[in-house]
Amino acid sequence: MIGQTWQVLRKELLIEWRDRSRVSGVFFFGLAILLMVAFATPQSTVLPKIAGGTLWLGLMLASTRSLDQSYAVEHRHGAMEGLLLWPVDPAAIYYGKALANTIILTLVATVLLPLLIAVYGVEVKGDPLMLLAVVGLGCAALAAPGTLYGLITSQARGSSVLLPLLMFPLVVPAILAASNATTKIIEGDPMQQAPAWLGVIFAFDCIHWSIMGIVYGRILED
Repeated sequence: MIGQTWQVLRKELLIEWRDRSRVSGVFFFGLAILLMVAFATPQSTVLPKIAGGTLWLGLMLASTRSLDQSYAVEHRHGAMEGLLLWPVDPAAIYYGKALANTIILTLVATVLLPLLIAVYGVEVKGDPLMLLAVVGLGCAALAAPGTLYGLITSQARGSSVLLPLLMFPLVVPAILAASNATTKIIEGDPMQQAPAWLGVIFAFDCIHWSIMGIVYGRILED
């Protein structure tokens, strides 16, 4: 199944490379949220304290646009039936798409981080590698349920509204954990709480990436 997952991932990344509108749309969506919060905050001294939460709020809201469009190409070209006819394990389709969504969100978050540091006057006092780990695992936490719910809502009316309603209640624990971990790393973590929050995100990823891969095949056939 690893080879099949790789082929699906490669297909998804090639599509994104040829049409980079989805990546740019997610980036500018997230950037707009960062800037709006920064300019709406009356005291600049508060900005470093809310930087972590603002980053993940922007990513969570922006991710719905990305995940909502992850099946647009298949529907546009009538290729959803082709996915069912492939001699491919449905779980491989899920993991390929979920990995592609994770890579897109991680790329956007990585580009937003320097802008966040500059605009919010942030000085990263903790371990930068741990911050990157939080970003990667946090984006995976968004992609895991988002890829499944993106399939469910892809043919529904008002999918751009329905997807957040289904997805947000499920990912809130992971977003809260990622926000706390990011804030601790940025401001300094004398009590060493960031690794515990990172463990929460990792546990969330393990549970949801396992369950969603099992459920995806049944929903795809329906």
